[in-house]
Amino acid sequence: MHILGHLTVEEFLRDYWQQKPVLIRNAWPDFEPLLSSSELAGLSLEEEIESRLVEEEGKDGPWAIRTGPFTEDDYRALPERKWTLLIQAVDHWIPEAADILEHFRFLPSWRIDDLMISYAVDGGSVGPHYDQYDVFLLQAEGQREWRIGQMCSDDSPILKGPKIRVLQQFDETERWTLNPGDMLYLPPQLAHYGIAQGECMTYSIGFRAPSQAELAQAAMDDILASASEDQRYTDAGIRPTQTPGLIDQDAIARLRALLTAALNDDERLQQVLGKLMTEAKYPEQLPEPRDEASWEELNAELNSYQQWRRSEFARFAYSQQDNQCSFFALGHSWSLPAGDLALVAYLADNSQYETEVLQTLAASTTAQSLLTSLWQRHMLYSPETEFGD
Repeated sequence: MHILGHLTVEEFLRDYWQQKPVLIRNAWPDFEPLLSSSELAGLSLEEEIESRLVEEEGKDGPWAIRTGPFTEDDYRALPERKWTLLIQAVDHWIPEAADILEHFRFLPSWRIDDLMISYAVDGGSVGPHYDQYDVFLLQAEGQREWRIGQMCSDDSPILKGPKIRVLQQFDETERWTLNPGDMLYLPPQLAHYGIAQGECMTYSIGFRAPSQAELAQAAMDDILASASEDQRYTDAGIRPTQTPGLIDQDAIARLRALLTAALNDDERLQQVLGKLMTEAKYPEQLPEPRDEASWEELNAELNSYQQWRRSEFARFAYSQQDNQCSFFALGHSWSLPAGDLALVAYLADNSQYETEVLQTLAASTTAQSLLTSLWQRHMLYSPETEFGD
C-alpha cells in the first residue's frame, strides 16, 4: 500500500520532507486500530512500558503530566474531558504495530524511532509544542483537529510551571480536522497543536534525529578508543612571534587540521552513525543472551521454521566499503567480507525473512557467525514458535 496518497515518494521528498507540512487525506483507507482504548490503557498498567497521562486542567495546575505505570484507580479519578494517554514504542510490544512502520521504508529505516499511540477524550491535548524530529500523524479513530503554527527553536519561549514543554506563544497559520485514515506530516521545529474532537486515537511515527552534541560525543568516543599518545598538536615550522600570548589564526588552522584528520575517515563515520542509530531505545529491557549458541543449533531451528522476524526491539543497518561490509545492530558492529553483503543487506533492508533465503545467503562461516550471534541475542525469532523464542 502506498502511504503517501496523491504524492509520489519523489514529490514528497523533494517538496515536503524536512521543509513543510502536508496533509494526506485517506492515506490509509479503511484503517482499523490495532488496539481498543481499554487495551491501550491496559498497556499503561505494565511497568516496562513507557506511558504518560497529560491533563490540561490537572490537580497540580495546567498541563499536568504523570508517568506510568498506572492503576485502574488512576483512570477512575480522571475528569470527563481534556486528558490524553500516551503509550511510547508500541511497535516494541506488538508485531502488527511494527509492521505499520514498514510502510515508511522509502526513508532510511535506521532513522525511524518508534510508533507512539495517543488516546484522548474530548478536548484532550498536550498543548501547543514543537518536536526536534520529523513525525507522521496517522489518525486511527475519531477526529482530531490539528493547528499549525510558526517555526521554533531553542529560543522559543516556553510556559513556566508545567512539566511538559508548552509554547508560550502559538501563531496559528492553518488548521485541519483529521478523520480515520488521514495522515499529517510535520517537519522538525514546526509548532503544532492537536485537540481531540470527541474520543480519538492517533498513531505517531517519529524519527531519530541525534543532536550535534550526541554525534560529536559518539565520534569523539570512537576517536579516543583508538587514539595514540603520539598524535598531538604540533607547530613545526612556525616563525618568531612578537606576541607570545596570542593564539593566532595559524594555530587555529593547525588545530582544525588535527581534528579534521581524525574525522576524515568514511569508515569511522559509518561506524559512528551505524552504532548510534541502532542503539536500543530501552537497553535495560533487552533479554539476556542465550548461554551458548552454535550455527548447528540455529540451522536446526531454521529447518524447523520457515518464517523469521527481526525482533521488535532490534534495529539493523549496514554499510559497505571496498573489500568488506559492516552490519550494525543494537549499538554493536560486525565486520564481514564483501562476499557477505547480500546477507547483510537482506537483514537490514527487511524485517521478515524466509528460511530458504537465510540459509542460501549464509554460505560462509562469517555469515553463519553473524546469524548465530543475532539469534543468540534474541534479535531473530520465528513467529511460528509459541513465545517467539
